Amino acid sequence: MALMLAGGGTGALVVDRFTAPASSVTRTTAAAPVSAATIDSLATVVAVVSPSIVTVEVTGARESSLGSGVILDTDGLVLTNQHVVDSGGQVDVTLSDGRTAPATVVAQDATADLALLRATGLSGLTPATLGSDSTLTVGDTVLAFGSPLGLAGTVTSGIVSALHRSVDDLSGLVQTDAAINHGNSGGALVDTAGRVVGINVAIATTGEDEGSVGLGFAIPVDTVRQVVARLTAS
Repeated sequence: MALMLAGGGTGALVVDRFTAPASSVTRTTAAAPVSAATIDSLATVVAVVSPSIVTVEVTGARESSLGSGVILDTDGLVLTNQHVVDSGGQVDVTLSDGRTAPATVVAQDATADLALLRATGLSGLTPATLGSDSTLTVGDTVLAFGSPLGLAGTVTSGIVSALHRSVDDLSGLVQTDAAINHGNSGGALVDTAGRVVGINVAIATTGEDEGSVGLGFAIPVDTVRQVVARLTAS
């Protein structure tokens, strides 16, 4: 899906919601979690958050895709974008330690572009800590977690470069210059306290180069909370 945002002599910006074609995925093992009280560097944030991030792979009869997800409870409830799973097919999630488990789509909201998965046969997982986007300020440091181009366990850093952006049919998005690419969909945008402040959902490109040009977008976590509460209650 794409939307022409602006035109001009240097070309137009095209905004895509993005999954990556399913392919072999590089597995990485996260560092052991540490207490949130000890967070004093980006490396420590990565150690805390990585066990809560998964790769989501969808294998269909005609189409396969790959995205990312965020663990919400110890028994395998995973949040991702709805567009990651909307093609249908067998869904599998891969944890940061390399374990893979089948998953089912238990609820989804196409308007909000969010979906809940339940991975089977898993327990004792590390749920992500959800923060709030109400305190975000342009210039705040953030990290993007996910599996861009199938490279599981990837983390990029940047800043909040704008707030309240509208992209396609989504509004109120957090804009960041942290590198986001195809396959990052459904992954976490995290603050320097290790709290999820958004769910990666879209990337702006020139239309000629589909890689990161420093314009990525995330669904703000306060919106995510509301949608998840409604989906789990239904």
